[in-house]
Amino acid sequence: MQTLLIDADDTLWENNIYFERAIANFISFLNHREYSPRQVREVLNQVERESIVTHGYGLHSFAHSLVQTFERLAVEPITPALHETINGFAHTIAGHPVEILSGVPETLRYLSQRHHLILLTKGAIAEQTGKVERSGLKEYFAAIEIVSEKDVPAYRAVISKYELLWETTWMIGNSPKSDINPALAAGLNAVFVPHGSTWVLEHEEVDSAKPPRKLLVVERFSELQTYF
Repeated sequence: MQTLLIDADDTLWENNIYFERAIANFISFLNHREYSPRQVREVLNQVERESIVTHGYGLHSFAHSLVQTFERLAVEPITPALHETINGFAHTIAGHPVEILSGVPETLRYLSQRHHLILLTKGAIAEQTGKVERSGLKEYFAAIEIVSEKDVPAYRAVISKYELLWETTWMIGNSPKSDINPALAAGLNAVFVPHGSTWVLEHEEVDSAKPPRKLLVVERFSELQTYF
């Protein structure tokens, strides 16, 4: 039996595609006369990096980033009506049904009968808890961990809390920046499950695993049944 720490957003269910749609609608609404859509997105990316430091992750932080981007780029001042419209782009995401990725339920069912599964996700606690509950996948996990950031200290804290052994513990997820590289740096093994719409701020080159740590790369979540 091994311990599998499993990411949620864009590993178990779709997430970033809804944010991308909201961003496309926001950029279209802004309709900037001088900045191209790509340039507007670059400004938004920088604003989001700043917002994460003070507001963390989640819809509140995202809505704040959209408003801040509008204020930086728009000629006219932001009115209460504009503020409500911009917030609306973010909050259309809130009520979206949880869309489970292909092969996830049956794979979790298989894995949970053989290994110790812990769901490890980052973000706003209320938002992530709500998605876990609505997903119908909670039953497959021995524990749910929602952290503010996935970095080396966070992984070491989880290792300590559950008294995990690095040689039998794996982090599984789609984000090089949050799921793979810091897990390897913390001494864990990792499985990279790429997603075609991983958030741009989660992009990084995947580190190599220094022996005796191990790194697997699979195309689909269902392939985990081959290895575990």
